Amino acid sequence: MIRCFIFALIFMLTSCNTDFHNQYERDFDISLMNRNEKFHLSGDYDSLVKLNKDYYEKATKMGYDDGKALCYINLANVNIPLQNYQNAHILFNKAEKILRNSGNNIHKAKFYNDYGSFQVELKRLDKAFKYNEMALNYTKGTDESPFQKEVLFKIYYKRGGYLRDKKEYEEALKYFHKAEKLDPLGRADCVIGDIYLYELQKPDSAEIYLTKVADAANAQGRSDGVALNANTVLGEYYIWTRQYDKAEKVLNRALEINKKTKHIFSQYTKYIYADFKSLYEQKGNKEMAYYYLQAYVEEKNRSDAAVLKAINHDMEDFISDVEEDSLHHRNNILILCITSISALLVLGLYVWKSIRHLKGKRKILKQEAEQLKSQMYDTSREEMIEQARKNDPSFLDTFKEAYPGFIEKVLAINPDLESSDLIFCAMLKLHFTSKEIATYTLVQHRSVQQKKYRLRKKLNIPTETDMYQFFDSLI
Repeated sequence: MIRCFIFALIFMLTSCNTDFHNQYERDFDISLMNRNEKFHLSGDYDSLVKLNKDYYEKATKMGYDDGKALCYINLANVNIPLQNYQNAHILFNKAEKILRNSGNNIHKAKFYNDYGSFQVELKRLDKAFKYNEMALNYTKGTDESPFQKEVLFKIYYKRGGYLRDKKEYEEALKYFHKAEKLDPLGRADCVIGDIYLYELQKPDSAEIYLTKVADAANAQGRSDGVALNANTVLGEYYIWTRQYDKAEKVLNRALEINKKTKHIFSQYTKYIYADFKSLYEQKGNKEMAYYYLQAYVEEKNRSDAAVLKAINHDMEDFISDVEEDSLHHRNNILILCITSISALLVLGLYVWKSIRHLKGKRKILKQEAEQLKSQMYDTSREEMIEQARKNDPSFLDTFKEAYPGFIEKVLAINPDLESSDLIFCAMLKLHFTSKEIATYTLVQHRSVQQKKYRLRKKLNIPTETDMYQFFDSLI
């Protein structure tokens, strides 16, 4: 009799599974995705956090655990650009626990793709690429839907970004073009234009993609992250091609957008001020160039402590509430098991074993979180990186203490290197990107590329050898 009951229960669950997935996607996933993306692109942090808290409660009432996982993922993504890595790690772990037993492969694809993005922030590009590959595999054989298309777009978009970091530009463009076909907002076009401008140095091709996005966004009066990115890079294109009046116009537009999206895209303020500084330097207006240099320095040194404190407070409250809700839920399950008929004892035993397994896994994850926390708060390394960001003169001395023997080996190859060359070598040793070096040293991106080229000659680095690998091999 018990076997018949269990068989009937399993049959009903599996026969209704597809319908439930479709209903949940219509009533929950797509709605959350569209509103979350809107708030994210507009930089409306408060609304974004509140949205996911509300949807978490909705998922709880619906008994939709996958919906809770989506909220965890979205909130983890809020924390990443603000470097709240500990909170992001906790939220990703909660999502992973839920999705481990999920039958929805698109949700798993979203998790692994977004978790891969987190690995990039931790300087683990190989792991990021691995998780992106897992996400892509989970999309195979899935039904086409608006939610599936958005997840697939982001997988292609991130994969293109990883290949760009690996300097495989043509292969990166293939994936960005795949993403472009799934993207009505122009997010992929912005990156394609950026690659043509800086990596491939084809400004005419860059202009096609950048003006397409910027014109469309400006005509619609949009003030979101896509419009911000397009106008900023388009301004850099106009500086590159000496069209200074046009550069001034679009950079002012970017600055207006930035004021509305500053909560999430705060780093763009520095880029825009640096672009204005370069613009007025080339125009010979030293007074305005100095003004924007000062504005850049002030913005660079501005404390985000208040914003981070508010975010941490929101995240800690949310995580605390979730823990209480989880405990209450487990108590209800225990009461239900005690009062259930004997036919459900087998299922109760299964739940008990699952909880023991999860507790063991939780202990392991806690240890991993502590190790990660230890790595992230290595104060000496943070101090050195912060000195580089501030262009602090003591950066090189701190670097020598952290990497004894490295500078000596570089000088052994070429004793005539200047102090600026050694600082540049140190930044490459720390795996700073060209864009980061340009921002920290207050020069244009192409100046960094030219310095890399000259340094190759001074140190006899073959063109086929990656510079980051070359400096990694010295010590």
